[in-house]
Amino acid sequence: MASRLSTLCYIEREGQYLMLHRTVKENDVNRDKWIGVGGHFEHGESPEECLLREVKEETGYTLTSWRYRGIVTFVYGEDVVEYMSLYTADRFEGVPIRCDEGELEWVDKEKVWSLELWEGDKIFFRLLDEGRDFFSLKLVYNRDDILQYAALDGAPMELFDERNPDGSRTGVIKERGVAHMEGALHATVHTWIVRPNDRSGYDVLLQKRSETKDSNPGCYDISSAGHVDAGCDYPESALRELREELGITARPEQLEEVGMRRCGFEGVFYGRIFRDNELSMIYLYREPVEAENLVLQKSEVSEVIWMDYAECREKILADSFENCIYIEEFDMIGEALGIPEKGNGDI
Repeated sequence: MASRLSTLCYIEREGQYLMLHRTVKENDVNRDKWIGVGGHFEHGESPEECLLREVKEETGYTLTSWRYRGIVTFVYGEDVVEYMSLYTADRFEGVPIRCDEGELEWVDKEKVWSLELWEGDKIFFRLLDEGRDFFSLKLVYNRDDILQYAALDGAPMELFDERNPDGSRTGVIKERGVAHMEGALHATVHTWIVRPNDRSGYDVLLQKRSETKDSNPGCYDISSAGHVDAGCDYPESALRELREELGITARPEQLEEVGMRRCGFEGVFYGRIFRDNELSMIYLYREPVEAENLVLQKSEVSEVIWMDYAECREKILADSFENCIYIEEFDMIGEALGIPEKGNGDI
């Protein structure tokens, strides 16, 4: 199996990228996709020599300022491996020419996401938008052009199945950061840990999200929650999250299914837009739990507290403590627990 070497460049101008719509060659692996400009190394070329030659041949421009942004390792099927040097360029000179690979078009950066892109390309667009100085990205596709694996600087990235409103899979797999930039519908699990009390009838265990979370840092939230990874299903994901976040080893029969709910929001965190669009399977976990004995995943959870259900509901409605709990979901939990109407905090 031979490896190939290539370059790809995104030329920038006044908030736009120069994009190439590959429409000419019938057997082009990029057929109908929008990509940057570039191509494969000729014998003895350096990455920069290949970059300058390919840009000149495809656009007519001579680059005068460029940056080496990353190395992207593509694995396609069982017999194609390509190492692509990724560049951006912000200054050039010359007269544009007609490209024999497709149509060149200047596209506003925020509109690039609406184009027909490879899912893996969206990952490095996200990294470029975030201002990463240099990165190593590995992308593995199957023969159906479906993204199977992604790793950033050697660390596996989270991949989700995009979902239809009925919960079925669309067949597209998206990286976590891309899913939250686009607002793609994906599956999550929400597990509420409860214990009996002599007030409203039950306490709920709340986790406080870590200050490093990519959304709602430092807010009180569901006992245990997380995404359903690509190829996985709800129960196994709920059990995994309980184990990873809280150190609880549970069995499938200990999860009490409450129901499915679609929820989401849009906000800005760390100066970047975050769009959440979830199909959440909601569970109850009633087994005995000693909060002081839990093993917290510090990257996700900073602390846990017990709170009376009715008191918690009143605080949510009054917005009297930092939380990101959906009141509609909390009411589903109250109904499943059989808490009387007056215990729901109604006055």
